Amino acid sequence: MSVGQHHEYRQRLAALAEKVTRAQLDPEAQVQRAAGLLAGRVGCRVDEAHTCLLDRAAQQERPIAAVAGDILASLQERPGPGSPSLDAVVDQALRPRGADTSSSRRASAQAPSPVIDDWGLLVQQVLDALPGDHMVLSPVFGDGTEIIDWVIVAVSQETADFSGRDVAQAVGRRITRAYPATVDTPVWQAWRDVVTDGQAREVGPFPYVGRNERSPAEVLMTAWVSPVGPGVLSRWVRHDDEIRQAERIAQTERLGRLGWGEADLVTGQIVWSEELYRIYERDPSLGPLPSEEQEALTLPEDEPIRRQAAESFGRGETVDVTTRIRVGERVKHVRSVVDAVRDVHGRPLRVYGIVQDVTAQQTTRAQLAEAEQLLRRHQHRLAAEHELAAQLRQIVLPVPADPFDLPGLRVAVRYLPAEEASRVGGDWFHAALADDGSVVLAVGDVAGHGMHAATVMAQLRHMLAGLTVTTTTDPAQLLWHLNRLLYSTATTATAAVARFDPPSRSVTWAQGGHPAPLHARAGVTTELARPHGQLLGAVRAARYDTATVSLAPADLLLFYTDGLIEDRRHTLAEGLAPVVATLSEISASGSPQPLADLLARLRRANPDDDTCILAVRHHTPTPPDTTEGNDA
Repeated sequence: MSVGQHHEYRQRLAALAEKVTRAQLDPEAQVQRAAGLLAGRVGCRVDEAHTCLLDRAAQQERPIAAVAGDILASLQERPGPGSPSLDAVVDQALRPRGADTSSSRRASAQAPSPVIDDWGLLVQQVLDALPGDHMVLSPVFGDGTEIIDWVIVAVSQETADFSGRDVAQAVGRRITRAYPATVDTPVWQAWRDVVTDGQAREVGPFPYVGRNERSPAEVLMTAWVSPVGPGVLSRWVRHDDEIRQAERIAQTERLGRLGWGEADLVTGQIVWSEELYRIYERDPSLGPLPSEEQEALTLPEDEPIRRQAAESFGRGETVDVTTRIRVGERVKHVRSVVDAVRDVHGRPLRVYGIVQDVTAQQTTRAQLAEAEQLLRRHQHRLAAEHELAAQLRQIVLPVPADPFDLPGLRVAVRYLPAEEASRVGGDWFHAALADDGSVVLAVGDVAGHGMHAATVMAQLRHMLAGLTVTTTTDPAQLLWHLNRLLYSTATTATAAVARFDPPSRSVTWAQGGHPAPLHARAGVTTELARPHGQLLGAVRAARYDTATVSLAPADLLLFYTDGLIEDRRHTLAEGLAPVVATLSEISASGSPQPLADLLARLRRANPDDDTCILAVRHHTPTPPDTTEGNDA
């Protein structure tokens, strides 16, 4: 604790003792205290006890404060068992002092003094306003003058309980029960000594060893003990907390390139933090720079700024100024915030300052102009690249404007570009008849945006189309081949691939890190259970399984990329819910053109990502002389 801190602390202690003394001497406070003590002893209301005091004062023709003083003096010596009547307690309290009081003295030696209840509330209010760990204790005497225990009268809100309890629960308890590890320690002896001679003491640092399994094994502490009222005030400091706090401050200084300094103008002492030495590139063993040498580091061009700041400080203002200093061969920009503790005449006694190295934030106009020019060039280049990617998509992936038919199916496709033109992605689809008579369906999404994503999208789509002709139509095998291609190019993507068998109306499908299709039947929409499948391009030896679902005549099956449900403002479940609701509504409506209705409803573009939608339903071509359902 610094001299200034210790002085302030002693001032707070003096104020606390003064408040307690005033409360003890104030006649009105004596009356209120006596009424409260009587009410607590008897179990009646405070106003009833106050009325009783008024009656007794009138009967005895004495001031009510004198009656209250006698009652306080008596009850503080005789706690008294049970809950007697109010009159009985008052009669006993006002009994002549020559009566036998040996039993009451023995009782007072076995229990805490009732004065604790009286001034404890006042002390607690004072401690509530103090920072740090504070505890007020009242001594418990044995047969003689020996102190055998202490009662906890009040604790500050910041006081830490090592066992994890609410520290407020310790108020009213004895130290031997609440904190047995304190018994017969240097602090215990200091408490006794302070009560004996009234002199404040500092104890420690000393190790405190907890006896509770939830307590820390050992804590290094220092205690300051001072007399207050009939007891002692003990202030605690945990040195491990001080160390952690110092580490936090040092880390904050390093991260923010902040240093602090203090100058005591009375003693001439100057203190710098470690970071301030680093800012000025000075050896700490040399001590802080004298103010004259600090001022000499300022560049001549910034000297008027420094002088203006000095004038503001002289007028009692807080200074916040940024100047340039030359440290060795380097020029640094430093921001200084300076204030002072002043006397009643406004003269500074102690100066506090925070200095921050802001060289990195100070950029010249030429550097800013160059950065802006580079940014504009980059933006033009990106715009050209994304325009080319969009043109490539239109060439490689033309999207049919209307639903079209494949054997046993009617298919509809919708591509929704991202709202931001610069977010052209790698979403793609495939829907075509294979040589074995099945229909192959697929949607996919290449990671990233721009030209690279569009190029990989084209490769995947063409490779899938070629594999269905030359190799296989099995969805798991198709994904296995696409994975090998992407792994060799260090690119990742997701995809869902399905094969529809017209005679059986069954759909066999597989996925590689892709959202599962949605299946709607009679107004109920479910997300198909995803078979095992890993992200394409992530693992060379990936495995892909398949699952099968039957497609009834009125069923709808929706494949989509994640842009349909992803939104940075919502979760995936929140994004999926409106899609499921729309699909269920259209499935239950019996519309003759459900696919067209579905695509008309799913038109909202994602601001950050492209979206590709592939919707299918079972379809049997109608005879040429009918027109039912011919557009959806």
